[in-house]
Amino acid sequence: MEFPETGRKIEIQSYKHNGTLHRVWEETLILQGTSKEIIGANDRILVQESNGRTWRTREPAICYFHKDKWFNMIGMVRFDGIHFYCNVGTPFVWDEEALKYIDYDLDIKVFPDMTYHILDEDEYEQHKVKMGYPPEVQTKISEGIEELQSWIYQRKGPFAPQFVEKWYERFLFHR
Repeated sequence: MEFPETGRKIEIQSYKHNGTLHRVWEETLILQGTSKEIIGANDRILVQESNGRTWRTREPAICYFHKDKWFNMIGMVRFDGIHFYCNVGTPFVWDEEALKYIDYDLDIKVFPDMTYHILDEDEYEQHKVKMGYPPEVQTKISEGIEELQSWIYQRKGPFAPQFVEKWYERFLFHR
């Protein structure tokens, strides 16, 4: 698998378990693409929902995807600090069209003080039944939530001090 090169603008697509397109982020600048992880950035980009609704992101964001992890993260640069939105989903796939993953409903919202809330548990329970999430997928989702919580507690990966700030500076340099 080739990986998008630094400086390339890519699209990010999330899907649901049943194969339907869930959400598309129009343009993310690759800051680093390796065999293990992809780090990108965007600012006020257009997002299209599966129902056709579109909206723009409100602030600069650093995106983190790992090829072995059942989650990805968006670090949003706001006036009061870095806020994270973490999606529980499959590891990413890159196919030259877009960076793609399956979104499994559960999200974790992390605040600048590293407190957090798990979101959309009701949506997960509904989709688990409606779309028939297999037991092995449910196990991966549970493990992804646990590992994500561990990363938050340990300030690991994108939660490490200065991670988002460092990549945001690189984003500003590339713009």
